[in-house]
This record gives sequence, structure tokens and C-alpha cells, in this order.
Amino acid sequence: MTRCDILLKGARLRGLAEFTDIAITNGRITAIAPGLTLQAEQIIEARGRLVTESFANPHLHLCKVWTLTMVEDEARANYHGASMGKAMAAIEVASRVKEKYAEGWIIENARRAVALAALYGNLHIRAFADVDSKGRLEGLNALLKVRDEFKGIVDVQVVAFPQDGVLREPGTKELMREAMERGADVVGGIPWIEYTDAAATEHISFCFDLAQQFEKDVSMLLDDAGDPGLRTLETFAIEAGKRGWSGRALAHHCRAMSQYPKPYLHRLIGTLRAANISVVSDPHTGPLHACVQELLAENVNVCLGQDDISDAYYPFGRNNMLEVVFLASHLLWMMAREEIETLYDLATINAGKAMNVPLKLGVGNPAHLVMLAQNDVLEAVRFHSAPVCVISHGKVVDLGRMRELAGEPAV
Repeated sequence: MTRCDILLKGARLRGLAEFTDIAITNGRITAIAPGLTLQAEQIIEARGRLVTESFANPHLHLCKVWTLTMVEDEARANYHGASMGKAMAAIEVASRVKEKYAEGWIIENARRAVALAALYGNLHIRAFADVDSKGRLEGLNALLKVRDEFKGIVDVQVVAFPQDGVLREPGTKELMREAMERGADVVGGIPWIEYTDAAATEHISFCFDLAQQFEKDVSMLLDDAGDPGLRTLETFAIEAGKRGWSGRALAHHCRAMSQYPKPYLHRLIGTLRAANISVVSDPHTGPLHACVQELLAENVNVCLGQDDISDAYYPFGRNNMLEVVFLASHLLWMMAREEIETLYDLATINAGKAMNVPLKLGVGNPAHLVMLAQNDVLEAVRFHSAPVCVISHGKVVDLGRMRELAGEPAV
């Protein structure tokens, strides 16, 4: 190899003492070594800054972003209340906004959120679109258009998501099937929202049927309340194993796990590991969270998600996964340097694995990279500022344009 498209020179890589060069050709990393001497269409001087895999967000309710002003504060109060005992009531209150759903304004909000993602080097998003009789397919149609608009910059996986249930919401099964026919990338689910255990099991079965029919991954929000009696995560994992959906079934939230008896928790972790289930934790959007440390110790793939941006459940958020890592470090009490490095993995490599996107920085892998303003992970998390350079699919992202689309002031 004598030439490349992009040559990153003098980068600091995690775990390496000496500065390193990275060559990129045809969208892939073709060489990683000190002192590369190649002809390049574009040379980028890193000057010792940290270069890593790009970030990924496996959990974002993209059809709801910036709807905070459209809903009452009652939903947030219920969701964040002691022990999350009113989580279902919060969802019912928040669903009122969907009566106002219209593709046009959802596109505008979603475009701003995805542009922010690009600005912060978050190049892969699993984006949920509510599908039900209230919101119809307005959110889904909007997210499909935003997905296509950002193709090659931010990869958006659109999830058809029955937020208000499949059995308790008449007509949802038909809408979910239509959503998949229109091009949704992932089958979503939320079985714990159903009124009975039998309905929750049927919910899970229906979603896996749909996934098999359309050959798609599955993402489900599971046991998202302060009720140790919720056990849909176990049912989900067993079903994934039976269906042969190993590595293609992603579990989100799982907050009731924090209240399970320890013997049951460890048995459940074995079930998750056997079915190759990844778990997304969003500890900053609720007072309870999955048992991240225990899952990691037992070799279950865990990652972090943004979950919400200024909606009924959470008033903040910028699609900035470094900010999510910063918050998670406090909430999970993971502050040793090696723990912060682990959390960084949860927003990059682990998140990519959960979404079936190869993100690890290595020769032959797709070139999705960020060059940070800092030279190590601890300092990057401390400031959680935007990268100085973002490379997606082997091309440098126009951060000025992304800043403009996001409505962010110029710097």
C-alpha cells in the first residue's frame, strides 16, 4: 500500500505510549502504525490528541425529542418518583403528546437531534418511533426520512416501537407490520406495559414473529419500574434463545433488576449470557438502573444510552455520549481510572456490539473515528466537549454544517 484517502498523523491511541498514524482508504482503516509514509488525499495532524472509535447511542426516543413544552410535568414526576412505582402512569400521561403528532415538526426536531449527534461524534443511533393508534405512523415516517437524510454521516436504525402495548392498544399489531413493510430497521417492544403476564408473553412472541418474518433485530424496553415482580427480561431472553436470535436481541432499561433477590439475579445473568443478550442502561433518566457492575463482572455486554432529549421523561440531553459517560460515572459510582475507561467502552465498542455495528478501531474495520480535544479518556470525560474532528464512513464530517443544522452557536 502506497497511498490512502486520509492519513491521521501523530494520534494518541488508548493503551499505547507512542504516537500512532492511521490510514483510511475506501471507508476502512487500512493501517495503524507509527511513522506511516503514504501518499494521502488528506492529511490530518492529531498532535497527540486522543483518537478513538466513534460513539454510539443504542437507545433514543427520537420521535419525542424537544417535546418537553408540549406535556405536563406530571409524567416526569411519576417516572422519577420514589422507587418508580408510578412508571406506567408516567407513560400514560406522556402519551398525550402523540395526539399532536405530525410528520413535519417531528422531522425538524429529529434533524436537530441527529445533527447534534454528528457534532459530538455519535455516529450510530438506535432511534425509537412510537407506533400506535394515537401517533399512527407519523413518527416512523419522519424518522425514516431523517435516516435517509443523514445516510453516510450518522447511521440511524429506526425502531418500530409499540410504546403503549400490543394487546392493550387495539390496531397496534397491524400498524407494527405496516411499519416494518415501510422500512423500519428494528422491531421494538415493551411487554411489561401489558396488563397481565400472559399478555406480556404474547407481546414478546408477536415481536419475535415479526422480527423473523422481516429478518430484523429486536429491541425491547423491559421491567422499567420499581417492581421486583416484573420478569419480562427473563421471558425475553428465553424466547431469543429459542428463536436462534443470539446477538440480535437487545434489552433496554431492566431497572427492576436492581430490586431482584441476588440468587435470582445471578440465575438471570446466566440466562442472558447463554442467549447472548446485550443490556442498555440509561442510569441518568431514572432513579433505578440495571446492575451494570454485576452484568459486566459476568461477561454480559452492557452499554449506555441517551434515552431522551428534552421530553416528558428527561429535560436535558444533547446526544453527547461523553456527557452520558460523565453522568453514569457518578450514578454508578465508577470513578477509578480503569472504571472510567470501561464506561468509555460502554459508549463506543460495547454500544456498537449491541447494535451489530463493528466499531473497534482496527485494520479492516469501517472508519468511524473521533479526534478529541484532550489526550486521555479521563480528561475527555471531565470536559465532555465536542470532538475536534469526526470521521464517518471514511469521510471527514462537516462539523460547521452539523452545528448549523443543530442550531448551535458558532465557536
